[in-house]
Parts: sequence; structure tokens; C-alpha cells
Amino acid sequence: MPRPHIEPYVEVDQPYRPFRLRGFARGAHYKLLSVDPDTGACSLKMRFDAGYRRPPGYSWSDLEIFVLRGSVRIGGDAVGEGHYLFLPAGYALGALSSPGGFEALMLYNDGEPTFVESAEHHPWALLPAFVSTNGYEQGPWIMQARYQPGVATGCCVKPLRVDPLTGATTFLYTMAPRYAQHNISYHDCTEESYHVWGTSWMLQFGEIPTGGYFWRPPYINHGSFASRSGCIALGRTGSELYNYFHYNPWTTPDDNAARAAAAVYRKRPQVWGWVAAEGHNHPHGPADFEVPGSGAAPAGSPRRRARTG
Repeated sequence: MPRPHIEPYVEVDQPYRPFRLRGFARGAHYKLLSVDPDTGACSLKMRFDAGYRRPPGYSWSDLEIFVLRGSVRIGGDAVGEGHYLFLPAGYALGALSSPGGFEALMLYNDGEPTFVESAEHHPWALLPAFVSTNGYEQGPWIMQARYQPGVATGCCVKPLRVDPLTGATTFLYTMAPRYAQHNISYHDCTEESYHVWGTSWMLQFGEIPTGGYFWRPPYINHGSFASRSGCIALGRTGSELYNYFHYNPWTTPDDNAARAAAAVYRKRPQVWGWVAAEGHNHPHGPADFEVPGSGAAPAGSPRRRARTG
């Protein structure tokens, strides 16, 4: 089964636990935000004690890191709050050291946390996928365009990484003080968010403060939205994000999935027809060509046409 719907969850009042998996250095602590029970893929908030050190090495899973507080030296580079890294599986990150300690989100995308000590990348690592950027200081904020119904002005996003195959995106988003958006939205993809600072409000789930988190499956209603004093958060989607907007808070995920399919039909009826076809008209074995008990192919089948055409 996939990760369950978790919303809202606030981690700030929950205690850290010692992080004692094989291969990981002592001095790390974690809070579990969400986990896939089948694969072990998980989202963690982690704290690393002052003086923490770890040798160079890699994970067997794609790993995303976002520094929340403090600073850490990675190889010869010091990175601080707002720094984001995407490490493809097998990418050997340089040695870590943090004299004052730091906190970070650690997002393991494909499996449970692992660490292999190594100064060399795995030979199959997708090295060009590596990303290292300061999300607070680098790259532009993008204002969402206003259309009806749509995203209200005052909400900006900053993409940090986009998967070129799936369109899955990791991004920062912010709401200006007194932000308000009165419609309701849902998506075809999973969506995840952690409130780095500030508070926002949603009709279905109430206040989401600093430390608030959600993992949201596709087609879940969310909104209206508001933020009294503004907020900034890290978000992730499981594929390309497409917003569907409406004003009915009582629709179910099945209702929303049907509405999304109807939207595809209105725009691309040929594509919708192909996707909706049972089995895509593909033959599955001898039974698709033989009449039971007769040993003969049914009329109109490829083999009968070959004999009589």
C-alpha cells in the first residue's frame, strides 16, 4: 500500500528519537513524518548534534536534503539554512561535519535510509541529476497567475528540482501576509509539504503552524486557503502538478478523479478514449483467438481474416 493520507500533523511537540541504523554515525536523531510501509521510503526531520561527523558515502535511495537550522560543512563547502540537495542513488556525498549542529529534512524517495561509506560514486549513479542550491538566495520566485477560478495573487513558488521524466517537483512556496484564496483544489499527483516558518489555514484541516506537515494522496480536496502573517514551506509532488479548481467541499476523491477524467476528455477526447478502453484492446492469449471447444478462430479475428481475405 502507498503512504497513507497524513494531514495535518505537527511535529514540534514530538520528541526526537536516536537514529541508530547501520552505517550511520552517532549523534543523529529523527522524527518520522511519513513512511511507505512497502518500500520504506520516508520523510524525516533530523537533528545532528554539535560536533557531528560522518565520512563520505552514498545511499541506495534517491535522497533530498533541506537544511532548516544551523550549518554543516560538506566536503570543502559550508552550507546553511535554506540549502537544498538532491542526491541520486549512489552519489557519494563528501564528509559531513557540523561544529554547532544542524536540523534538516531528509527525504528518502525509493527505500529506507541506507548509508555506504565510500569516497567514490557508485558506477551506476546518475551523476548529472545532482542538485545543490540555496533555496533562499538563488533562483527566482514565480508569482502564480490569477485566473478564475485559480491561484490568488500573493502565492509565489520557487522550483528547486524537477524530474525530467515524471515532472515530480520539489519547490519552496510562500504566502504573503493576509493571503486569501476562496476556491478548492485537488491534483492528479501526491503532494507533500512541511511548514518551515509561519502559519496558514485550510478549510478542511484548520491551522498549519511552523512544523506542520502533510502527505496528501491524489484527488483530496484542499482549500479555501488563508495566511494571516505569511508563511514559507517546502513542497513536493509525485509527478507534474496540475491544479483542478472548484467550489464544492463535499466531493470525494472518487468524484474528483471522475471530474479530472472528464477534464481530459474535454481537452483530448481521443487520448481519453484510448486510456479508458478496457485492456487497450490488446489480445491476452489463445482464448482471444479461439472459439471454446471448436478449435476455430472467431469471425473477424486476425487469423480468420488471414484465411478468408
